[in-house]
Amino acid sequence: MNTPNNKRRKESIDKIEKAFIVLLQTKELDNISVSEICKITSLNRSTFYSNYIDIYDLADKVCKHLEEEFLSLYANEIKTETRSNDFSRLFHHIKENQLFYKTYFKIGNINMNITGLDTEMAQKYFDMKYIDYHIEFFKSGLNAVLKKWLNSGCKESPEEITEVIKSEYSRKF
Repeated sequence: MNTPNNKRRKESIDKIEKAFIVLLQTKELDNISVSEICKITSLNRSTFYSNYIDIYDLADKVCKHLEEEFLSLYANEIKTETRSNDFSRLFHHIKENQLFYKTYFKIGNINMNITGLDTEMAQKYFDMKYIDYHIEFFKSGLNAVLKKWLNSGCKESPEEITEVIKSEYSRKF
């Protein structure tokens, strides 16, 4: 493999993805064009199309990168199949990477992939009979809290948001 070309390709991909993320902050996905990205990055359309099928493929790949970044926070727990339910780690990461998470939600992925964490949390407080409903309720609530927190500029500390989640889940009616 030609290393300089691989480096150039990676640099092109990085430019395209960064331009896409910036555009997503002010535009809806359907209103972003390949031409616009190419103009911002000073790259040819052929460079774009050699890496992506279309804007939606770019969105999917950016989303995949964001998910990989998110999952890397819990890589050790996933590997050892243990769960700490440490949302504080997630909230610190969100506060430090607000643009990253705003982009994740803006692309349309409204449910962060936290299945292992939310299942264990739900099992801790509820019986197994309706566990799927509790998990969906928890995921929707967590995502709503995260969006609200991001939209307010993450003014509260990660510890405060952790307490919000814990207090909601520890209260049984």
